[in-house]
Amino acid sequence: MSPDHAPLPYQDIVAIAERLFDACEDDVRCISRMIETLDPASRNELLVSDLLNAFQVFFYFFRTMPDELTQERLELEPASSLVHGIKLDEIDLLELIFSVQDKKPVIVISDGEHPLVTYEGKSAYADGMKYIENPPY
Repeated sequence: MSPDHAPLPYQDIVAIAERLFDACEDDVRCISRMIETLDPASRNELLVSDLLNAFQVFFYFFRTMPDELTQERLELEPASSLVHGIKLDEIDLLELIFSVQDKKPVIVISDGEHPLVTYEGKSAYADGMKYIENPPY
């Protein structure tokens, strides 16, 4: 959103995405570095748009490569799906869900019906994986 909180024109976001892909192609590290250089309004619009996939956003926030199955699942989802959340993993009866809320990465651990714990920020994925791999019960 722009400083007056109006959404940026879609063609502006498309032009930004085109510049990213022209410079980086599919190099997720390059894309992440270029996203960092964007003004906050443009960056925030792009991170939840249909112009990036969820894997590119995941890598931007966490700077880690998930397992191959998770990466493939994220590559098939547009970043706009992150507003509602995408299930990354399921171990036993616990689900690991990635979303973007209030411009921040969020990992929610759920029992399939109710959220059990929520992590925010750059370490959210690592914290969520620790929890799901070794739950406190």
